[in-house]
Amino acid sequence: MLFHSSLRKELARSFGATLVVLVTIVMTMTLIRTLGQANRGSVNPQEILMVMGYTVLGYLPPILTLCLFIAIVGTLSRMYGDSEMVIWFSAGRGLSALVRPLLGFAWPILAAVAVLALLIWPWANQQTQELKDRYGSRGDLERVAPGQFQESASGTRVFFLDKDTPDNKSGKNIFISTVEKGKQTVTSARTGRVVTEGERQFLLLGDGQRLETTVEGGQLKISEFQELGNQVGGPQLGPQDSLPTKARSTALLLVDRSRGNLGELAWRIGLALAAFNFVVIAITVSSVNPRAGRSGNLVFALFAFIVYYNLLNLGQGWIGSGRVSFTAFMLVLHGGVFLLSALWLGKQHNNWGWGRIRRTSAGAGA
Repeated sequence: MLFHSSLRKELARSFGATLVVLVTIVMTMTLIRTLGQANRGSVNPQEILMVMGYTVLGYLPPILTLCLFIAIVGTLSRMYGDSEMVIWFSAGRGLSALVRPLLGFAWPILAAVAVLALLIWPWANQQTQELKDRYGSRGDLERVAPGQFQESASGTRVFFLDKDTPDNKSGKNIFISTVEKGKQTVTSARTGRVVTEGERQFLLLGDGQRLETTVEGGQLKISEFQELGNQVGGPQLGPQDSLPTKARSTALLLVDRSRGNLGELAWRIGLALAAFNFVVIAITVSSVNPRAGRSGNLVFALFAFIVYYNLLNLGQGWIGSGRVSFTAFMLVLHGGVFLLSALWLGKQHNNWGWGRIRRTSAGAGA
């Protein structure tokens, strides 16, 4: 049908333009946040683009849903404003007849949202967490940067290196502060070099001084040395902490149905259900008076999206804390929104109104 073809083309143009704008905004915000994490030492500066890419990939489900919602609302509102919907209604087609062509356009996007929410979202979070853990568990010598005070992985040592060589195996003006076993030790040396013996690494210091202070008694011991070996910790090879809930696969959430896992599962499934509900909501909120303009409907549409999305986040916390059950939340929120949207669509399709209902009731009473 010619009308359906033109509708899909306009929806595609609007969806593509909105997607480019929103992805650009999200990428800019993510880049700023990732740079801040790299500055705090949480992310490897050389892996900023990878972390940003995984983060944006995880944000795609709500981005695609919002793009689809804006595209439908904007297109149908324009059709109302240009009186094209009058022609549609004059041909004997009601508002509910738009559901089929709109779903024909939206179903690939809805499928992509479901795949991204259920599969790609936990995978992207897992990859990001692995990058952060790998960078956080690097060896003490890898943390040392010339001209900067760096803390060891265990948090018991502070290193300072004034200048190093191109091979990063030796340096000058070394400073090491250590607090362990009730003693604080400050070691300074003119030179230092790295010596590897098996799986252990030693920092061999030369021409320096060592100050050892007892934390409780305050006793001070000063010694000078020509050469001193100081073992530095390697990468932490112990068991890693369990993955956060958002980085666990959907299959694992289904197997281990704890409160936190059910809350995360409700959020992922809710993204897919909300995307479908937004298609129905977009049809109902697009009806405008050609003389009144479209700004009011667009503002209301964005407000509805924000409220719905925040309810998803609140529901995740409620299920995790045990305030509501998984089944009750899914039925009340998503089932309730679909029921209200369907009734609203039926009202507009059949042109129901309070005046008509009162006349019908009065005629029945007579």
